[in-house]
Formats: sequence, structure tokens, C-alpha cells
Amino acid sequence: MIFKSLFTLLVTLLLLTACAAPDLQDETKDWSASQFYSEAKQAMSDGDYEQAIKYYESLQARYPFGPYATQAQLDVIYAHYKNNETDSAISAADRFIKLYPQNAYVDYAYYMKGLANYNRNKSILTRLMPSDPSERDAGAALTSFNDFAELVRRYPNSKYSPDARDRMLYLRNNIAKYQLHVARYYMKRGAYLAAANRANRVVSNFERTDAVEEALQIMIDAYTRLGLKNLAADADRVLTLNLQNGRLPAEAPNKTDESFFSKLLTP
Repeated sequence: MIFKSLFTLLVTLLLLTACAAPDLQDETKDWSASQFYSEAKQAMSDGDYEQAIKYYESLQARYPFGPYATQAQLDVIYAHYKNNETDSAISAADRFIKLYPQNAYVDYAYYMKGLANYNRNKSILTRLMPSDPSERDAGAALTSFNDFAELVRRYPNSKYSPDARDRMLYLRNNIAKYQLHVARYYMKRGAYLAAANRANRVVSNFERTDAVEEALQIMIDAYTRLGLKNLAADADRVLTLNLQNGRLPAEAPNKTDESFFSKLLTP
């Protein structure tokens, strides 16, 4: 008898919860598109990016047409980015570019796509314990470089293009330095030909970066160890000539500070 009463009570509670759930979950059922957008913007201001994303997505689902839906698709890119959801930010940017290729703010979608890849390797650990960005995998850096290059190519006069160009310079230097890390690794392993080839790649493809000097030095060392005196002499001659003419550039500006570009992120 006791078990039957408990069972009946449990079923009753479940039914009451099921009946009440729609009311609890449907607080936005009478919201207009403008209210959704307003609440999403407020959540963004409060730093509640997850809630902002929910509002933006609900707005798009209930009101798929109109200026609010279009703007929500653009704003949700930044919301995902701020919420450290890199892949979602890139997917949202790609979706906006595909749906609205002629939109006045499509350049912003291209910019955010590059920015998401730019910061892809900035994990919580690297933020707490900063390390040389050039020591990380160059894949994301190259993808980001190509994203920014696409923005600059399509929209050279965009307000985001100057910053994109600066970031491309920074990324190019880091990619060149990454090649140097690989060349040093080969040198330590005694793979001198591989080291020379990797360093030569820096000299050939990244001629206006600050990595060129060390690349030439690695080539000189590697060719000398291989007994290739003529090649070592050629590399030494190029290094001397560049140093005399002042062609080896200084360190590129650091573009990792988010405050540098935060003012650009309002379309």
C-alpha cells in the first residue's frame, strides 16, 4: 500500500513538472524581434555571451526575415568569438558570407573569421603563461593569414583592412620563425641537409622578415658541416650583403593585445 501511494505521488509530481515546464521555458513566447535583439545586446554588455547566443538564435528561428534577423546573424559571430567558441564563430561567419555576400557589413564577417583563427592557439594555459607564438603550430596562423588576405583583396578600403594588414605582417613573421624552430630541431638531430633546406625556405619565401638573418646563419652552419663550402660561402655572402645594406628588418609590431582591435569590432 505504501509503495502504491509513493508511486502515485511520484507520477503526480512528474505530471505537474511536465505541465509546468512549458511555462518556465517559454518566457519569450510573446517577445518581438526587437525585444529579442535588445535582450541579446544587453546580455552581451553584461558579458553573458552564452545567453546572448541563445537570444540571437531564438530571434533567427522565430523571425527569420527582416533586419533584426540579419543583424543577429552578424552579431552572433562576435558572441561565439567572445565565448571562446572558435569553430562556431567561423561557421557563423561563413554562413553570413554565403547568405549575404552583398551586405554592407560582410567585410566584418571576413575580419572576424580571420580573428577567430588568429586567436585559435591562445588557450587558457597560454594566456596564464605567455609563450612565443611562433613556437605553436603554424597551421592556424597560415589559415588566419589567408583569411585576412581574402578580406584585404575583396575589400581593400574596409575599415578592418588596415588592422588585417598589420596582423598579416605579424603572422608572416611568426610563420617564418616557426620554420626556424624546425630548422634548429634538425640541426640538433644532425639532419643538416633538412635544416639547410628549411632555412632556405625562409630566405626564399619570407625575405622581408626578421627571421632571414638567423636562417642564413643556419644555412652557413649546415652547409659547412656537410662540407658544401661553396654553398656556405654563398649564404655568408648574402648575409653580409644584406647586413651592409640594412635590408634585414626589425621585429614586427606585437598585435596580440585585444585592446588594440576591440574598437574595430562594432560594424
